[in-house]
This record gives sequence, structure tokens and C-alpha cells, in this order.
Amino acid sequence: MNEPGRISQTITAEVTSWPGVEVDDGELGELSFKVGRREIGHLHGEHVAHFSFPRATWVALIDQHRIAPHPVFPDKRGPAERRIVTEADVVDVIELLRFNYDRVVDRAASGPDAA
Repeated sequence: MNEPGRISQTITAEVTSWPGVEVDDGELGELSFKVGRREIGHLHGEHVAHFSFPRATWVALIDQHRIAPHPVFPDKRGPAERRIVTEADVVDVIELLRFNYDRVVDRAASGPDAA
């Protein structure tokens, strides 16, 4: 995983294989993953991912040591970060992105226009 760009390439290849996911370069240099207008998370380089989760989910993930509070919003429940150091971290970042992806897709399917 030490090759430059390998972590973000691995995560991007998996996440963009999911229907409807698009990648956007953010204003602060982040690589943002979106489904429609909803961001499911973003990467800052090769070392950290940021997410937002429902409060109860955030608490559970904190308790499991899968995420840490977002450094810009350390006292807020919801915004989170995950450091990326090992292959296991890459796998978990993908799982956390998938969790948010499934929430967005499920919400859209059960929305007012759902059949």
C-alpha cells in the first residue's frame, strides 16, 4: 500500500463500481464520492477519510473504534474521520462508504416517487 496513489485508487475503483456513484474534486483538494447530490464521504490524499453518520450510528462506530471525531467538529456527533494506514483500514473505509451509500440509495427508493 506504500505506492503513491494506491490507497485512493483502490478505494475509488471499488466505490465507483457501485451504481450511481460519481467522483468530484472538492474545493479543499478532497476526493468526494457522491450519489446524486449526496456525499457519502471523501478522501484527503492517501491518509484519511471523512464521513457523516446519523448520531446513533456515529456513537456505535466510535465505541467500536472504527472512526474518530472529525477534527474540525470535535464536539459534534455525526462528522467523523478514519485514518488510513493499513490494508485493513482501506477495507473498513470502503465498508463505511458502503454503509452511507446504502443509506442514500434506500432513502431514495423509499422516497415520495418510489413505486
